[in-house]
Amino acid sequence: MKDVLRRLLAGELTEDEALGELRSLQLEELGGRARLDLGRFMRRGIPEVVLATGKAPADAARLTVALAERQGQGLISRMTSEHRAALGQAAGAAQMSVVDHANSALVLRPGFEPERLDGKVGLLTAGTSDVAVAEEALMVIEACGLGTRLEADLGVAGLHRFVGPLAQMLEWGADVIVVAAGMDGVLPGLVAGLIGVPVIGLPVSTGYGRGGAGEAALGTMLQSCSTGLVVVNIDNGVGAGAAAVLIAARAASARSITAGAAATDRDQQQDPEDDGRDRPPHVRCSREGKCQRQQQHTEDDRYEEPGHSASLAAVEQEPQQARALLHSIRGSSLSLTMDRIPLGAGSELWAVYRTARMPSDRGPS
Repeated sequence: MKDVLRRLLAGELTEDEALGELRSLQLEELGGRARLDLGRFMRRGIPEVVLATGKAPADAARLTVALAERQGQGLISRMTSEHRAALGQAAGAAQMSVVDHANSALVLRPGFEPERLDGKVGLLTAGTSDVAVAEEALMVIEACGLGTRLEADLGVAGLHRFVGPLAQMLEWGADVIVVAAGMDGVLPGLVAGLIGVPVIGLPVSTGYGRGGAGEAALGTMLQSCSTGLVVVNIDNGVGAGAAAVLIAARAASARSITAGAAATDRDQQQDPEDDGRDRPPHVRCSREGKCQRQQQHTEDDRYEEPGHSASLAAVEQEPQQARALLHSIRGSSLSLTMDRIPLGAGSELWAVYRTARMPSDRGPS
């Protein structure tokens, strides 16, 4: 998409040509049998995953390689040995590499790496039999550029085993934890009851006889006493990974916004050259950067207080000053912003400022 926009700006494409290319980026039909959703990652931050089950090995491999050609990476899940052989052959012919994740795989175009995000996702499994499904979630998470950490064989049959790895995962800074468990499926509820980090329960079709195909694990997680435990369907590693990506990416975005606001506040408070000369007339700053409002109230020029209707005099008389103020306070903290609104600006200027800030308040789309 960036390449299309660059070519449009450079005059290499007409508007109609650019629109056609953008549409082709969103959806592409392959032989009338499949329609690749190439815009999914841009819309949601989660790539399309080819489900190998029900597809001929050659068709599944062709779809995965096609995704990698167009997007840099192609993901496939639920492969059989025949699917794996066909994928290796198709990727090799296209000079692409294959990263295995148990029964899933990631095909990478040469030189491609997903954009790195600051989010972190932890994964725990109750038993080693649950690792293949957890690897499916791991593949999706790593394809989205998030950090991962997997710890296996921590089930409640030996409860002492999971305490250390869980503590280390929290110390590492996991934003969300996916817990995969078959059999009785107790581990996700246990973890969710001990920590304040979001937990996603991933029931696995591991077990014996009645309920051993994952139904017992799913029922236990759905009936967990640990409030807030999120549960996906049986063996749905892709769904668990996608949910974890949305949570961790949102947490990373919030940290980035907070860090940016804190850096702005620090710069404004520590700038030794800021003597307040460029600020509106009713606000002055000391050399230490702390602003104080002059207590000057007149009939037509007063700061709005509860129950008062503030005058528009200051804004009407000095519109350029109001515009400069709106420009200067973008990105500031709420407390600093309130201190910098001049006397007389009133609720009208505050409303304009709130409207101007609304897009950035919502965060990245």
